[in-house]
Amino acid sequence: MIMEPLEQWIIFTESENEDMLFHSLEFLIFFPVVVVVYLILPRKLKAVWLLAASYYFYMCWNIKHTILIVFSTLMTWICGLLIGKCMGTKDRARRGKWIVGIGALMNLSLLIFFKYFDFLLFNINFIFEKAGIQQIEKPFDIILPVGISFYTFQSLGYMVDVYRGDIEPEKNLLHYALFVSFFPQLVAGPIERSKNLLKQIRGIGRQNARDLFQYDRIASGLFLMLWGFFQKLVIADRLCVFVDAVYADWQRCGQIELVLATAAFSIQIYCDFASYSTIAAGAAKVLGFHLMENFRTPYFSKSIREFWRRWHISLSTWFKDYLYIPMGGSRCGRLRSQVNLIVTFLVSGLWHGASWHYVVWGAMHGCYQVIGTQTEAVRRKIRRWAGVNTASFSYRFGQVAVTYALSLFGLIFFRAQSLPEAFGMIGKIAAKPNLWALTDGTLYGFGIDAAQARVLCAALGILLCVSLVRELKNEMLDTFLARQSCWFRWMVIIILFSFIFLFGMYGPDYDESQFIYFQF
Repeated sequence: MIMEPLEQWIIFTESENEDMLFHSLEFLIFFPVVVVVYLILPRKLKAVWLLAASYYFYMCWNIKHTILIVFSTLMTWICGLLIGKCMGTKDRARRGKWIVGIGALMNLSLLIFFKYFDFLLFNINFIFEKAGIQQIEKPFDIILPVGISFYTFQSLGYMVDVYRGDIEPEKNLLHYALFVSFFPQLVAGPIERSKNLLKQIRGIGRQNARDLFQYDRIASGLFLMLWGFFQKLVIADRLCVFVDAVYADWQRCGQIELVLATAAFSIQIYCDFASYSTIAAGAAKVLGFHLMENFRTPYFSKSIREFWRRWHISLSTWFKDYLYIPMGGSRCGRLRSQVNLIVTFLVSGLWHGASWHYVVWGAMHGCYQVIGTQTEAVRRKIRRWAGVNTASFSYRFGQVAVTYALSLFGLIFFRAQSLPEAFGMIGKIAAKPNLWALTDGTLYGFGIDAAQARVLCAALGILLCVSLVRELKNEMLDTFLARQSCWFRWMVIIILFSFIFLFGMYGPDYDESQFIYFQF
């Protein structure tokens, strides 16, 4: 009897709510309304309106789970105030650590329960089975609340920032609640720092009309959103059809199909997640806020370490600032620093999913970096002995190719549903290839026909051009276009619009695809 109310609250059927996806009709109505009302409201009401809009946005996913974000917000806000009061005392460090520890424990307990309960129960039952002990029955089904991994980390980061003295405790609950729930980046990041977003929220009441109605800023934000929609609807969702078809029937696929599907997945997950971050940054920019860049052409990286400085930057820097460095970072000896690095990537893998194949993926990336560090001296001597010109294009291209191949190998574990499935795929990839699969039409049997393939190639060509601009010019696309002639800007806009409306994967015959990182 006690479990029934809890079970009814935890279990959630998707038919209860309409998900507020960025590429849904609901959001395309919701966002302009939010922007127009925000621009015309008096200064004192702007923060209230944004908070109300953010909570409505979240409740469209699951109104029951709103209590979780409210609890996380209130608890970390109170902890921040208590930490602030300890600053002037003699035992500031001890009291502050206790408050941060208690706040982190309470906050993470929600994440652990909703995200890792089934994983823990599975492993406990596995041990019980081997020991001949009766297994524990699963008491209820748990649906992962959308965005909990992101707003939990964001609020934890705030507490640590207050403890470190990087930011003053936020006394205004309205401002802090908006920091935790700001709708553009609420459900899939980027995981913002209090030093960036909270400071901007504090300045809402000081914004003047000229700042809010800047044409260049609003146009730049809308263009970022347009580019994000292109990445999602034209590239990511089209690749999703091919990748899902191959991985669902991987046992009957050969080496060529599996390698191409994994390479396609690397682009799919990049475009999918980067599109969300780009749309979020664009929507925030329209409202007058600046969000951090979350992706910076990661597949142009020349090492795995550089890859993680470019991929999911908000998460990788979060782990660096709030886990790796507090454990000692690289300041405590070579062996300890390598252990710290491995632990950080193990936690990163577990953050991405409650399954061992995610843990193995994280461990692989940690090992890549440890091996790279340990062998750097030897590789440097070999390069000198062989007279390799490290500044040449061929050498740098080789570095990029090797780094991409290593990340691709790791993605097999990331995309597979289990470790046995991942090892089974690797065994098939290691077998003799059937090169005729590239020309005999076999690849068209996985949901992408010749016409779709041509559209995809053209879209990938556009993606490559944009990536080269970002890499070579070191500029975001909106900044680059702002410096170009008017005809060129409108040509790019028209091309993107045309691709989205003519070739976007949506409509009555297409199952609207959620963003991949919603499941994390």
